[in-house]
Amino acid sequence: MDMLNTQLKRFNLLMSEIDKAYHQAAQKLGLSDSAMMILYTLCSNDGECMLGDITSCIGKQTVNSALRRLEADGVVTAEPAGGRKKKLRLTESGRQLAENTVSRIIRIENEIFDEWSAEDKAAYIELTRQYLTMFKEKMKDL
Repeated sequence: MDMLNTQLKRFNLLMSEIDKAYHQAAQKLGLSDSAMMILYTLCSNDGECMLGDITSCIGKQTVNSALRRLEADGVVTAEPAGGRKKKLRLTESGRQLAENTVSRIIRIENEIFDEWSAEDKAAYIELTRQYLTMFKEKMKDL
């Protein structure tokens, strides 16, 4: 039985291909996917953020394992921020690593978005937001 319509199949394929492209980018840059996500989030927040900002995107166990490696390599520091919260900061060598890796990805992403019209960007973001909101709502009924 073919439960997926053609457009949904295409959508799922594109989402998988985007994930694969980011995975390949991480590999080319010598990073694990989770390390890239941590560095990406830190770069997007001027080199510091709360640990919760990262664990909201990927699993806590995955983040903690990658974070321990980044701390051991002197890339990131984690300091208490009240209660069980932690604030993460890029070290100077972490800033250099980020500049040579995830900042390159961010520049590529910006180049792509800069080539789109304002209407296309707004439509893409709005439709993606709608899809996510509706998906989360319907998952409550599983």
